[in-house]
Amino acid sequence: MVNLTKLITKFHNLDSFRVVMGSNDKNLKVLNSLFDIEIFTKGEEIFISSKDPKIIKLLEKIFETLIAIANSNIIISERDIIYIASLSSNKEIDEIVDIYVNRLFITKTFTGKPIYAKTINQSQYIKAINSNDLVFSIGPAGTGKTYVAVVNALAKLRDGAIKKIILTRPAVEAGENLGFLPGDLKEKVDPYLRPLYDALYEVLGKKQTEDLIEKGIIEIAPLAYMRGRTLENAYVILDEAQNTTYNQMKLFLTRLGFNSKMVVTGDITQIDLPKRMESGLVNSIKLLDGVVGIEIIRFERVDVIRHPLVQKVLEKYEEYEN
Repeated sequence: MVNLTKLITKFHNLDSFRVVMGSNDKNLKVLNSLFDIEIFTKGEEIFISSKDPKIIKLLEKIFETLIAIANSNIIISERDIIYIASLSSNKEIDEIVDIYVNRLFITKTFTGKPIYAKTINQSQYIKAINSNDLVFSIGPAGTGKTYVAVVNALAKLRDGAIKKIILTRPAVEAGENLGFLPGDLKEKVDPYLRPLYDALYEVLGKKQTEDLIEKGIIEIAPLAYMRGRTLENAYVILDEAQNTTYNQMKLFLTRLGFNSKMVVTGDITQIDLPKRMESGLVNSIKLLDGVVGIEIIRFERVDVIRHPLVQKVLEKYEEYEN
């Protein structure tokens, strides 16, 4: 017979209970997957198939946090469940609730849906960009490094704070030798820049994105095309920077002009450069850490807001690599 434990939780009303559980108990299913135990309800009471005091205490804390967020009339998604569960082991309830109650607004999507910072590090990231001219963001895939940088750039373009957005990536897979690929420049580099387009389309829609690209207000180009330029009144994003060489990174960083911002993103655990070649991103972080006016934001696995299995996959790879 399974040993059941009743969690000490108190829902203020039926509406908050429904918000916490999610449609068809989908939020509860996410917690089941995360903790590999059975969690189920009887009426408004919650039971778990564990007698482990640590698990009991942690889940009670998670549900207390979820109830507080639900009581502030905030819809809780499956992504929120994953993030809140990840934070609950080392953050106080008030700290976690504050992320959702006092969410940092960035901009709106093409359809009018507000875009907020979803994690503590995303909030710090935006604040760092707003107060510094050069920001590095490093961390695993799925933490929002590129997406947040792009939508924040679009917010500044809408406000008139900048006149141009420049998005670039090193085309490592083609060895920066794009001449062997068929088509014009746009057709050659588009496959490498798809994540950037996805963020642009979400905020601007496809037609306005293409209009702004045609006018040169948004420029998307491979890193090789930055040579010899000074980038002023612009918001410049270098994505996948772990695949830059020392010389490429030096070239890029020295393009910074007045009234401009540079955001450099990358995952130093996924470097595709030839062996024995040092990543320009790794080198620049060593050189520039602590320089006034430059900030480095380090995202962690807890910031990965994807399917629960993604976090588990990352955890296993980290264990293997360490």
